[in-house]
Amino acid sequence: MLRLIGWLFGFGVFCALGAVAVAAVYLNQLNATLPDYTVLKDYQPPVTTRVHAADGTLLAEYARERRLFQPIETIPPLIINAFISAEDKDFYTHSGIAVDGVIRALRDNVMARIDGNDSIQGGGSTITQQVAKNFLLTSEQTWDRKIQEAILALRIESTFSKNKILELYVNEIFLGLNSYGVAAAALNYFDKALYELTLSEAAYLAALPKGPNNYHPFRRPKQAIERRNWVIDRMVENGYVTAEQAAAAKAEPLNVKPRSSGSQLYSAEYFTEEVRRQLGKLYGEAELYGGGLSVRTTLDPHLQEYARRALMDGLINYDHGEGFRGPIASVDISSDWGVAVNAVKPLSDVPEWTLAVVLDMGDNQGTIGLRPATDIEGKISADRVTGTLAGPDIKWVSKKLGSILKPGDVIYVSKLPDREGAYTLEQVPELEGALVAMDPRTGRVLAMVGGFSYAESEFNRATQAMRQPGSSFKPIVYSAALDNGYTPASVVLDAPIEIVNGDGSVWRPENYAQQFYGPQTLRRGIERSRNVMTVRLAKDLGMPLISDYAKMFGIYDDLNPVLAMALGAGETTDMRMTSAYATIANGGRKIVPTLIDRIQDRYGKTIYKHDERVCDGCAAQSWNHQGEPLIIDNREQVLDPMTAYQITSMMEGVVQRGTGTGAKKLGRPVAGKTGTSNDYKDAWFIGFTPELAVGVYVGFDTPRNMGKQSTGGEMAVPIFTEFVGNALKGKPPTPFNMPGGMAQVWIDPGTGVKANGGDQAIYEAFKPGTGPNLVTSVIGVDSNAFQAIQSGQDPAATDMTLGRGGLF
Repeated sequence: MLRLIGWLFGFGVFCALGAVAVAAVYLNQLNATLPDYTVLKDYQPPVTTRVHAADGTLLAEYARERRLFQPIETIPPLIINAFISAEDKDFYTHSGIAVDGVIRALRDNVMARIDGNDSIQGGGSTITQQVAKNFLLTSEQTWDRKIQEAILALRIESTFSKNKILELYVNEIFLGLNSYGVAAAALNYFDKALYELTLSEAAYLAALPKGPNNYHPFRRPKQAIERRNWVIDRMVENGYVTAEQAAAAKAEPLNVKPRSSGSQLYSAEYFTEEVRRQLGKLYGEAELYGGGLSVRTTLDPHLQEYARRALMDGLINYDHGEGFRGPIASVDISSDWGVAVNAVKPLSDVPEWTLAVVLDMGDNQGTIGLRPATDIEGKISADRVTGTLAGPDIKWVSKKLGSILKPGDVIYVSKLPDREGAYTLEQVPELEGALVAMDPRTGRVLAMVGGFSYAESEFNRATQAMRQPGSSFKPIVYSAALDNGYTPASVVLDAPIEIVNGDGSVWRPENYAQQFYGPQTLRRGIERSRNVMTVRLAKDLGMPLISDYAKMFGIYDDLNPVLAMALGAGETTDMRMTSAYATIANGGRKIVPTLIDRIQDRYGKTIYKHDERVCDGCAAQSWNHQGEPLIIDNREQVLDPMTAYQITSMMEGVVQRGTGTGAKKLGRPVAGKTGTSNDYKDAWFIGFTPELAVGVYVGFDTPRNMGKQSTGGEMAVPIFTEFVGNALKGKPPTPFNMPGGMAQVWIDPGTGVKANGGDQAIYEAFKPGTGPNLVTSVIGVDSNAFQAIQSGQDPAATDMTLGRGGLF
């Protein structure tokens, strides 16, 4: 008997040792395939890139996984306590594996096997095990994976502190609504920072790791509230909150208010998209969508809204003159008209307008139904709101409403402010345009609108549309002349001129009014936008010089040196033109436009700064009676400061007496120049005050004639004036500063000779060594046209084939 017992004992020991050996081999094989858990030391998750306006307003976020990394030290205890209560109440005491949880999981799996279910049942995972699974393993439900998870959890616990493990967990976990980590979830569910969350809100976020879709706030609100309340009860059990606090929190609704994932400033889409493109070029797509960059832009939200409104008003005013083109769609309203009109997508960035469907229409008045609201899930509201549309309220439509609208037609309307339930008809204009506003001292782009609606067209006409600037290019020609011996009082002949092209054809430029005015000063030539004078001046200077100036100013990279280009026949962008004028306003120092002030990486280190001026004394730690630090402006001087002032003064004359007089109403010093391309296809006004440089462009995307009166003065100046009037409202007028060493003398604007003052005289600025003309010396007096003028003959009568060969 003893021998049998001994044999059995030996056999048992042998089996046990064999089992241990098998287990050792098995564990060794698993160990060989375990991932390297030490990579968690260098954890750098994809983090959302955030773009802010100059005042800190959030403009946009870019991410494939919306995550904001939050150091554990900055996470409020309320959040930590909620997650520990929901997921792992013994987190701070176990060594990575909760024994009771493992026993519970084993029991569940045994019972599942008895019931014929061969799949591995989940459960029993600690926060540390979840870190191992989320970072290092797959979600595969196998015994091998569960054992690997346990081994890794033990090793992670032996290597990292509890706070580090918790930091990894709360920043990595997926919580629904494309939210990765608690900080992103707080924003996406409640539009709050973590420190702003209430007990109810924190408990709801802690309820989500088990399955965000199971507790979706809109699809399964009952289950969401039950799970939230369960978490609150666990927090009471663990001593984190009192019963009274819990009762109050459980009585609250979910209060989920999802945050928009697009631009947070609806008027800034063109701006933020341009910033996105620039960030992609600078750092690549991976860094843009996962690098956690913090981007502080130059945009002023108030100026941006003024710019958007001014451009919209200008485009709409023109479009109203073209008449109503018809409804944007027609739908069947025989059943629920709310569902029918809801199928038509509205413009998301024109909040003043709403879509509506015509329900009935009389001769000149009808009833409309407004497009119902939808929630985040796309569910259509049950509310149905109607209004009235009356012909007398729509002054821009000449026809009776009954002749242009019928039931089922979908239109845009806007609410009339003075009558309840009354609306007026709106229409998306076909005409497009752009407005750029920048600080002329720094090039910081304060506002940029690239079209009527980004939702309608993402094409940015401020930076991407290549169009002919027309006469708004002329200040560059005149600047070259002033830099090379001319004065504002220099006289150039305005008379017919023939230019023989390389192919033997003849180009005969004309003025806008198809008249010639004889000898004119440079000042009068730019004020009245004389084409022929400009061509003659460019011919005298030489087009290679003009091309060099155009390149220095950044308008063109390589301007073809032919005389037609002196009239703005080359194509460029609104941004480039505005930057060139800002250079003039900046005393001739080169302005390079920027939309970005500063970029910081995920750790707060500045990796880009636009302002590259040098200031050696600005970083002094204390004041020891040293002088004020000197900021060294190392930007390129592309134009003599005295020349810059002269051309500025001449462009002030454009506003006071020339083609830009519509801006006079601003009642402050404004310099600028209109531009209109051939056949009225493009209209411009680029102008500036000491505080702002603003460029306005208007035209069809597919160039076509806008109409006889569609000049820069008629189309672009009103937009400029509305914007600048709002932007500088309440600020005192600021004069342009004249550089030291210049002298001002009264001159006769017709002859350039010295005058004694008077209503017609101009107080002209001259560089040292120059002054008014002693006698009238005319550039171009050797031409046949000038001889015709001297003999009293009409120069136009000598040439019967004159064509409209210029831009104005």
